[in-house]
Amino acid sequence: MKAFWISGAAALACCAGAWATSPKVSVTAAATDRQLKVVRDLGRYPAPRAARLPQTAYLMTYFKDETHSLYFAVSRDGYSFTDVNNGRPVLSGRDIADQKGVRDPHIMRGPDDSFYMSMTDLHIFARREGLRTTEWERPDKDFGWGNNRNLLFMKSRDLIHWTLAKVDVSRLFPAFANAGNAWAPETIWDPAKRRMMVYFTTRYGNGPNFMVYSYADPAFTTLTTVPEKILDYPRPDVNVIDADITKVGDRYHMFYVAHEKPGNIRQAVSDRLTGPYAYDPQKVDPEKVAAEAPTLWRRHGTDTYVLMYDVFGAKPNNMGFAETKDFRTFTDIGRFNDPGSRMRATNFASPKHGAVMPITVAEAARLEAYFAGTGSAR
Repeated sequence: MKAFWISGAAALACCAGAWATSPKVSVTAAATDRQLKVVRDLGRYPAPRAARLPQTAYLMTYFKDETHSLYFAVSRDGYSFTDVNNGRPVLSGRDIADQKGVRDPHIMRGPDDSFYMSMTDLHIFARREGLRTTEWERPDKDFGWGNNRNLLFMKSRDLIHWTLAKVDVSRLFPAFANAGNAWAPETIWDPAKRRMMVYFTTRYGNGPNFMVYSYADPAFTTLTTVPEKILDYPRPDVNVIDADITKVGDRYHMFYVAHEKPGNIRQAVSDRLTGPYAYDPQKVDPEKVAAEAPTLWRRHGTDTYVLMYDVFGAKPNNMGFAETKDFRTFTDIGRFNDPGSRMRATNFASPKHGAVMPITVAEAARLEAYFAGTGSAR
């Protein structure tokens, strides 16, 4: 599959009603109409020297239901996050996705110092917003709620210029010709295969959701191997979604969502990236309402890991956080801007299904300058 190229476009404005009801926060970033730049190839855009400095800052990706678009927020301490475009999208879902919306953005830095971002091509309110005439892309009775075809793959060396590929799993692999969805893709480097492994949620037709893995090509434009199931859940009739895998020491920790009672977030551990993963029925998040989209990141210079998750059962929705050192005890540190919580969102509200990765202070500053209109894209 060839990379898909489009020209840049102005960002979608945030929903006025959502901002009218949002809590007042201090603003430290200026909003602009700038977007990330989608390019044909990365040959003209090498990685800045900043990539070789200590990665003591953090970049958070997220999306919002109001816009179905991509957002970036940065932090110097891992507690206080500021949106680089003052709560406006850095990339419009209408400009890059077949369904005119994106969800579930994940980002990571590869061993080649390139950045790999993957998203779901899906707009759950497309009919309401006049973007299609049917509720879903295909009939609900045959393919289920939120059915879609594409994963979106993006690659960058500088966090500003990105290639884009639309990856239709149902057309790539005959075994998945009847796939009802392709949700929440994430990437991780497989040192044994020396390839980027992509894992995501899918289902056959309107059946129960399960999670699979495949391998991407070096250019990050397609999948090259038939997807295989990555977790054998003991009850195959239960929907299992939203895997996030992190190597900690010599073991791989998978956090995911099982739609059981109680539902929410579970953990499975393996000595091998592709499994088998040991089933553990214990719920690990501290929430009393529904949560999904777990993602794990480490606080720089410590042995403390932060589990972030989308508390979609809260009204309005928010990100929740828990810390662990031993992966048995998870300490609730609250949600963004909750009383008593150190976790702060300085100029945005209601982020959904995102990821956090370490970046350098210089990379954070470069993103801020670019979206403030004071820095060059080159």
